[in-house]
Amino acid sequence: MVMERRTSGTVEANGIRMAYAEAGAGDDVVLLVHGFTGAKEDFSDHLDPLADRGWRVIAPDLRGHGETSRPAGTDRYSFELMQADVEAFVDALGLPRLVLLGHSMGGVVAQHMARSDPARLRGLVLMDTTHGPSGMDPDLVEAGITLVRDDGIDALADLLALAPGVNSTAAHQRLIRDREGFAAFGDRKLRSVSGDMFRAMARQLLDRTSELESLAAVTVPTLVMVGELDAPFVRPSRDLAAAIETARRVEIRDEGPNPRCEAPGRWLEAVRSVLEVVRWARSAGGGAAAAGWGRGGAGGGARG
Repeated sequence: MVMERRTSGTVEANGIRMAYAEAGAGDDVVLLVHGFTGAKEDFSDHLDPLADRGWRVIAPDLRGHGETSRPAGTDRYSFELMQADVEAFVDALGLPRLVLLGHSMGGVVAQHMARSDPARLRGLVLMDTTHGPSGMDPDLVEAGITLVRDDGIDALADLLALAPGVNSTAAHQRLIRDREGFAAFGDRKLRSVSGDMFRAMARQLLDRTSELESLAAVTVPTLVMVGELDAPFVRPSRDLAAAIETARRVEIRDEGPNPRCEAPGRWLEAVRSVLEVVRWARSAGGGAAAAGWGRGGAGGGARG
């Protein structure tokens, strides 16, 4: 197959301008939603490999991130607004039912969508995320919020640049050491975000209440993925997989909060596994259970 050339663009959605990157074409669509202070480029390594398998792969920048609009005021940032943005983005592009992957904060946005409008989804991937509070150190979060409020996002980036990888997992430190330009990439992403977004969403991530019980209504094939070293999200990931009847859990050995970069081969293998089930379910007219996926299927607690 001849792969479509990778493209990028912007679209009006929910009153803001959203930037996105994509590869591939067709009605088999995967939407990749980045995490807190992330960007669409977080998934750059995987757009082409997924498109090569016949998927149209789209990665947007969320509000306040990357090249998407940065509305002023902390009241312009919430999980509900980001959910509305993503839904409007899907509508603006005229996308059919799709597989939705959310990383960290993007995983919370994905859970909101799965609960409120499940008809949009053919499959769901929740990656290094949680159903409740983020598990971040409250004192560090408050210090970061205060610094950004008083001196701006660049002041926080300057501070973190003095000790890249501090307090991070061994896997992340290895990535900074071994992948040329990765630390600079993270620095650029952080400096590109809205300070108001940082302040608003850092606090909301910290103060969230659990919405685990409502996820029992999810019926599409679901993959819950977490790096084994990403301590704040391992227990929540197990809870998520247990709460969703059609979910499998994959814990990627020796990796941290960014398995798509730290273990790209194993990450891609896990994502492809659920995509193939989604594709099979449509062609066979069956659901996740018919495909042997979920808690009743082999490997429900698989470790990658």
